[in-house]
Amino acid sequence: MFLLTPDSGLIFWMLLAFGVVFFVLAKWGWPVITQMIDSRKLYIDESLQSAREANEKLAKVQEETALMLKQAQEQQSKILAEAMEMRNQIVEKAKTEATTEGQKLLKEAKEQIEKEKESAIRDIRRQVGLLSVEIAEKVLRQNLKTDKDQMAMVDRMLDEIIVDNK
Repeated sequence: MFLLTPDSGLIFWMLLAFGVVFFVLAKWGWPVITQMIDSRKLYIDESLQSAREANEKLAKVQEETALMLKQAQEQQSKILAEAMEMRNQIVEKAKTEATTEGQKLLKEAKEQIEKEKESAIRDIRRQVGLLSVEIAEKVLRQNLKTDKDQMAMVDRMLDEIIVDNK
């Protein structure tokens, strides 16, 4: 029954031992433990704050990345539009130049054909003139075989010239 009703001496020594342990813990143990707990709490709070800041920075980086991606896509579409416009301009310019060159070649061909046509006409006229002179010469030789026929022809031509000059 000593366990349920302790003796007064036991209580005194137990209280004295408890007081010494309490004093030692209060003087040197609890401040160290409290300081460690406070430093640990401060470390955890700082870690949580750093984590929040990291999350905020990550969110900002993601927003900036999305914005940069959007700008890059806009620039890409703008560059593609400019390239399409340039291509259309180059094609249009090439068509215009080809049309101009074709018209120039066609004009030159027409001029060449006209020159050849005129040359052919001159050549034909010259040949017709030569043939006419040869035919006239043969006709005159045949008609003017005698001296009398020749003199009659010369007199007739002189008379025509004199009449034309008056």
